[in-house]
Amino acid sequence: MAATMEVADIIVVAIYFVLVLAIGFLAMRKANHNTVSGYFLAGRSMNWAAIGASLFVSNIGSEHFIGLAGSGAASGISVAAWELNALLLLQLLGWLFIPVYIQSGVYTMPEYLSKRYGGRRLKVYFAALSLVLYIFTKLSVDLYAGALFIQESLGWNLYLSIILLITMTALMTVTGGLVAVIYTDTVQAFLMITGALCLTGISLVKVGGLEGVRIKYMQASPNITAILLSSPNLTYSESCHHHFNPKPDALRILRGPRDPDLPWPGFLLGQTPASIWYWCTDQVIVQRVLAAKNIAHAKGSTIMAGFLKILPMFIIVIPGMISRILFADELVCISPEHCMEVCGSAAGCSNVAYPRLVMSVMPVGLRGLMMAVMIAALMSDLDSIFNSASTIFTLDIYKMLRKKASSRELVMVGRLFVVFMVIISISWVPVIIEMQGGQMFYYIQEVSDYLTPPVAALFLLGVLWHRCNETGAFWGGMVGFTIGALRLVLAVVYREPLCDQPDERPSFIKDVHFMYVAAILFWGSALVAVVVSLCTAPPTKEQIRTTTLWGLNKRKKLKQQEKENAEEEIHALKPLYHANLNGDSVLGKGKCTDNLNKHNGIETNHENSESLTVTATNIETHHPIQNGCYTVITEPKMAEGDGRGERDEEEEEGGCFEAGGAEPGRCMRVLECVCCFKENGSGDQVVTAEEQEKMVDELLHEPRRTRIILNIGMVVICSVGIFLFIYFSL
Repeated sequence: MAATMEVADIIVVAIYFVLVLAIGFLAMRKANHNTVSGYFLAGRSMNWAAIGASLFVSNIGSEHFIGLAGSGAASGISVAAWELNALLLLQLLGWLFIPVYIQSGVYTMPEYLSKRYGGRRLKVYFAALSLVLYIFTKLSVDLYAGALFIQESLGWNLYLSIILLITMTALMTVTGGLVAVIYTDTVQAFLMITGALCLTGISLVKVGGLEGVRIKYMQASPNITAILLSSPNLTYSESCHHHFNPKPDALRILRGPRDPDLPWPGFLLGQTPASIWYWCTDQVIVQRVLAAKNIAHAKGSTIMAGFLKILPMFIIVIPGMISRILFADELVCISPEHCMEVCGSAAGCSNVAYPRLVMSVMPVGLRGLMMAVMIAALMSDLDSIFNSASTIFTLDIYKMLRKKASSRELVMVGRLFVVFMVIISISWVPVIIEMQGGQMFYYIQEVSDYLTPPVAALFLLGVLWHRCNETGAFWGGMVGFTIGALRLVLAVVYREPLCDQPDERPSFIKDVHFMYVAAILFWGSALVAVVVSLCTAPPTKEQIRTTTLWGLNKRKKLKQQEKENAEEEIHALKPLYHANLNGDSVLGKGKCTDNLNKHNGIETNHENSESLTVTATNIETHHPIQNGCYTVITEPKMAEGDGRGERDEEEEEGGCFEAGGAEPGRCMRVLECVCCFKENGSGDQVVTAEEQEKMVDELLHEPRRTRIILNIGMVVICSVGIFLFIYFSL
């Protein structure tokens, strides 16, 4: 058994959590005096460096340290393919998806589906799928990962560790500790990366550097004789022998088409499209990039996050491989009984590679700090999952079923749903332990690959192909989801047997890699969506005007055309201004009137959004907005107006409440009178649309010099990613 926590480590852990609780109390008191809107307004001004770091932190957590390192110990460097793939997909997010999201004015992914396709079916489907993924790939995995750390550091039972983790999370949530996540996440990320770098350095010194890893990993096999002598009651099965030695291609990332870990055709055609769901359409990732000041900062953040994604291969995967070198007799079990003795999992012990390395290599004190930071980060993730999942269930599903539900009822339902999620997740932990030979990271990818490729297909078609309609998208998603869910159920029923048992699973289960299933789901869903869309009515132009790449390109062309026309008009007017200076005022006035009349005629045409933007600029120049109500309407969520009248009305009133400072009831009556009663609805919509278009123009504005620098950066990071793929695959 590896070393356990010493007194100094426990003191460090206690001090760390006391500080987190103290910050939590301060944050809770501060939150009582701050407005939610103020928080979100600050969020929209984030720069590229903050967002890039946030993207990396939100992705890399304790479950990644356990999962990536465990797969590195079990099968070599191939698991780094997901990190390098993310490097490339982040640029797809910044250059393709984010401009469309900004133009459409959405801030949540279900909102985009609803605005792009219309109807509620896809929104409910996406919400339900998100809940399933939360339970089976996030919450249950987080509980298992945190329990492993506690088990390794304190030597406790796995399920007792899970109960402790949930109790600590509940305690910190009640006391307000996790309200302080905005203050502690950056510190935790810095400490995790610093600790990982220290661990990597110490470990590399022990094995003789990267060259020592390359040579010694291929020789890292268990000493069967020594294990049997130390544990005479163990049995040894010859059928488990193929797990003992590292695979011949363990030092390669992309492998042969029939490789059980990473077949290159399946990875390129199936895993990559499936990963688009996480990096380009997952709310956690997209929300951070949408908080950027403008498109330049958004692109810069994806470039920075791309460079940071190079780190995990060296600070997580390689330490996992070093752990196998140092602890081959423990991580590479000779039989299921041996695995149960070492780590409590008959399927394999690779998941304990990283925590065991931490407990054995890190010095006293620093070891406790590393454990405390990772467990605290896990609890922060748990709290975020609880909030996100309960919000999705109560607002997107339960409230749709019970439209007259009170706020108290929604809160109670949300809390009960969290309890339900925890129970399901704990009961699912044994499945995580047994699937994919005990490799947690591959388990996450397998479950995701059965459920997410149809979603990635719907988003890609929605952005790239303006002819795709709601009917096609819905049936494409349903066909893919049905097949994927069926395959997931079969994978759970027909689990991979232990190494000392015969594999009697059907051929289509054991011989067809989950990445090939993902490829079938992605391309099949896309094909169904295309065929059904072509056989049914096309979407309205209003649906595709701001939600597609076609609409974005049309916007840019119209904007460029208007700019050229304006320059020609100014150039033509210059001689007249110089020839007759006394007529300047009259001429300018007439020209302004002509322009306003011309643009107001275009306003009624929804297809010419650029003209609407110019009108907004001109009108604002001559008639500055002074009413506080209109100032609030400039917020992106308030300016959408597609079927969210009640929500918009509430937010407008809240904004005027802040401006007016009167009692809530009186303020609402004043707002109702001033902002709604005295003004015609159409007039309000014109101002709202103008402000929305102006905001979108500012967000999409990208100076030529900045655009060149960003494009160069994108080419560089993509070239680095492709080079690493090729270099470590040859």
